[in-house]
Amino acid sequence: MRTIKAVLYTLFLGICLVSCAQSQNKIQDSKTNMEAKSFYDFTLQSLNGQEDISLEKYKGKKVLVVNVASRCGYTPQYEQLQELHKQFGGQIAVLGFPANNFGGQEPGTAEEIQEFCRVNYGVTFQMFEKISVKGGDQHPLYVWLSNKEANGTVDQAPSWNFCKYVIDEQGQVTHFFGASADPFGDEIMKALDLE
Repeated sequence: MRTIKAVLYTLFLGICLVSCAQSQNKIQDSKTNMEAKSFYDFTLQSLNGQEDISLEKYKGKKVLVVNVASRCGYTPQYEQLQELHKQFGGQIAVLGFPANNFGGQEPGTAEEIQEFCRVNYGVTFQMFEKISVKGGDQHPLYVWLSNKEANGTVDQAPSWNFCKYVIDEQGQVTHFFGASADPFGDEIMKALDLE
C-alpha cells in the first residue's frame, strides 16, 4: 500500500512540475508580447514555408493586416485585397494571415490555401503561415495587435475572419476594422491615406 501511495505521490509531483513549467512558459510568452514595442519586432514564416519574414521589411509603409479564411462569407474580400495590393502596393502592404479560429473556415494546409488563393483570386500580396488569432494559442503578433496595454492604441481581437488592423509607417497600430468593413471603404482608405 505504501509503495502505491509513493508512486501516486511521485506521479502527482511530476504532473505539478510539468504544469508549473508550462505556466511559466505562458507567463514568459506574455511578457515577451508586452515587451514588443512595434509591429517590426515580429518575424513570421511565409505561407509557402520557404522564408522567415521580419515585419521590419514593411518599415516606412502603411500596412493592412487581415486574418483570412477560404470558406467564409467574406472570402470574396480576397479580390478587393488583391486589387488594393495591385493599385497601391508601392504605398501600402497588404498582409494575409490564414486562421481557422472561426467556424473551422480555414481547414486547409498551407499548399491548399496557397492554391485556393492563386486560382480563385490571383493573390500576389504576402501571405503568411496559418496561425491562431484568438484563444489560448493566439499567436504573439495577434496578442500584441489586440492588447492596448501592449500596442498602446487598440484593444480589439478579431471577432471573425477578415478583421483588419492598420499599422502606420512607424510600426504602430492605428485602427481596427471588423470583418464586414470593405477594403475599399472610405474609413479604410482614409486610415491608409489612400483617399
